[in-house]
Amino acid sequence: MAIKPHGGTLVNRIIKGDEREKLLEEVENLPQKDLTDREVCDVEMIATGGFSPLRGFMKKNDYESVVDFMRLENGVVWPLPITLSATEEEIKKLRGKDRLVLKDEKSGLLAIMNIEEIYSADKEVESEKCLRTTSEEHPGVRYLKSIGDYYIGGEIFLINRPKRKEFERYLLDPEETRVLFKYKGWKKIVAFQTRNPIHRAHEYLIKCALEIVDAVLIHPLVGETKKDDIPADIRMKCYRVLLENYFPKTRTALSVFPAAMRYAGPREAVLHALVRKNYGCTHFIVGRDHAGVGNFYGTYDAHYIFDEFDRDEIDIEPLFFEHSFYCRKCGSMASIKTCPHPSSDHFFLSGTKVREMLKNGELPPPEMTRPEVAEVLAKEYKR
Repeated sequence: MAIKPHGGTLVNRIIKGDEREKLLEEVENLPQKDLTDREVCDVEMIATGGFSPLRGFMKKNDYESVVDFMRLENGVVWPLPITLSATEEEIKKLRGKDRLVLKDEKSGLLAIMNIEEIYSADKEVESEKCLRTTSEEHPGVRYLKSIGDYYIGGEIFLINRPKRKEFERYLLDPEETRVLFKYKGWKKIVAFQTRNPIHRAHEYLIKCALEIVDAVLIHPLVGETKKDDIPADIRMKCYRVLLENYFPKTRTALSVFPAAMRYAGPREAVLHALVRKNYGCTHFIVGRDHAGVGNFYGTYDAHYIFDEFDRDEIDIEPLFFEHSFYCRKCGSMASIKTCPHPSSDHFFLSGTKVREMLKNGELPPPEMTRPEVAEVLAKEYKR
């Protein structure tokens, strides 16, 4: 039996047919708002059911409950705000209006939204509680300072999908991944979240997880990331070459995850797990410093946060992994749980280190990343 979506029902806010045509007739007479890159991703995630049980951007009671308690007003676990920002000038134009057109510079018209509530946000409190910092060194804090001081809450109606032509082949919505898993006969599926090329330590975690499940969904995030992260199109080339050469084709699936990074560390780890439940996964890999940035979170804070919830509230099995490395003495990948040798024999891997080597014109060694992946990265960096 397939795992239930978070909240019990898979939301679908993609409007089609006659209803879509009726909405299009309203567009010219409605106020319009341009979205940030994050908000574009959020619209798509809400509409496709990735953010089930959300049906739109959060209203004040849900927002405050999530910030303070990591739960929606009705008590359902939800760790991060999903909000639509607005400036004071934008709010003035919405007085007396009950609907709003949501647009994107690249994709044009995306959705119509019910204006159910407009409220001011204390973004200082939001930063402190959700990101555990108010430092502008944190990309999430910088984002919050860059947007308006008001939030608009209400249900959305998606008319057009954001344009992601480069990923169309790999863009599967939650309904579609669930159909795929059923067709394949997979009952236990582990999801792997990534915003970096998969290096040897990641590969080790995934293969360890594969020993206890039927299959793995490699689910790379292709929405908004930091400017110094490797672009998604380059990463996709790396994922394809790695899966082609080092993973069993009958037990792997690759699909893109059109969400934005918030770099919220522990809270985002919970969000990533809940969302993968909506996609039909039963297990979720939580590694070292999941969704972290800089030194804002402890190495295993993303593990400990799951202890704050009852197992049936999360209802997806988190798989916690220690920091992995290549041990020269063992001649293989290992962790402190499996390797008896001193740290002097350990070769530690990280996406940051890979990026640094590539920027310096160096090819990452095979202990760090597979040669085929290193070649793709080197070629792209040179170009």
